Amino acid sequence: MENNLIEISSHAGFQPMEICLVGRSYPPEFYSKIKNSNIRSVMEKIAIETEEDYQTLIKILKKFQIQIERPTILANNNFEEYMIIRSDGSRWYQPPPMNPRDHLLVVGNQIFINRPTGPTYVDFFDSVIKRIVGKKYHAKDCPDTNVINGPSVTRVGKDLYFDNKYGLPQHIFDTYFSNYRCHNVTTGGHSDGVFCPVTPGLIISLKDVPTYADTFPGWEVVYLPGQSWEKVRPFLDLKIKNGGKWWIPGEEMNDEVTNFVNTWMNDWTGFVEETVFDVNMLVINEKNVICNNYNDKVFEALSRHGVTPHICNFRHRYFWDGGLHCITLDLKRRGPCLDYFA
Repeated sequence: MENNLIEISSHAGFQPMEICLVGRSYPPEFYSKIKNSNIRSVMEKIAIETEEDYQTLIKILKKFQIQIERPTILANNNFEEYMIIRSDGSRWYQPPPMNPRDHLLVVGNQIFINRPTGPTYVDFFDSVIKRIVGKKYHAKDCPDTNVINGPSVTRVGKDLYFDNKYGLPQHIFDTYFSNYRCHNVTTGGHSDGVFCPVTPGLIISLKDVPTYADTFPGWEVVYLPGQSWEKVRPFLDLKIKNGGKWWIPGEEMNDEVTNFVNTWMNDWTGFVEETVFDVNMLVINEKNVICNNYNDKVFEALSRHGVTPHICNFRHRYFWDGGLHCITLDLKRRGPCLDYFA
């Protein structure tokens, strides 16, 4: 293996983590060109607090001697390099490398990259994986990988669970995952935002998914109805209505944009911090898990299974569309590929 390259290996989301890729947002300087001082200050504040929360997460991970890797942002602050010009002439910025899990998937010793399409797409994650894994990594040029969606794949040793919203064809299972038992489940999309296998024998879930009895026989499932994304639905509806215009140059004086960012900072951030428990958790090992908030029902279940929770509130996770699991990627976990349902 080349010097300083990482040997990836991750068979289950609760085996002891050794190397973790943590995302990164644009720095406050990225928003310096926004003419509307109200919006500019809000976006700068979000950028500062986002990195503060990343550092809190990193501090927890380092307590467990976990090696941290991160994507890089231009040191010269020439952010125009991240500008994308569409065919219709509109201009918008490439989103920052916030959520590695949305673009990458590690199964065993394989790594898959799911790229958004676009001729001028700046692929942060492609470059960081080349740097830490090497120029050659599994299936990087295979078009099939664009339909293998990382947040919709749950790894539990010999068993892999794919949310079938994306309709993966059988040949993908046969080609890349022939040594596994592959299960189709229906959770509505990104399954890591719906359920989390915290430790062998325990799942925390937002929904009463009927297949748990069949796919995880004998495991306790703790349900949290009405939590997470459903609780912030009014804000998400506003975000959809706004169409992400805060990101597009030239829209800074738009009243809808001002309403959007002000609603987030004034109404939703505190609400999310205090009342919403996100099952998009990051498991360190079978006895430790990082979660965003306190919840009686969850913490009681964790205690019964001997699991210690560590709180790291990623304050702007709904603004960025990513919880603690989404903003990280376990590149290496210690342990073989076990059969947990033998």
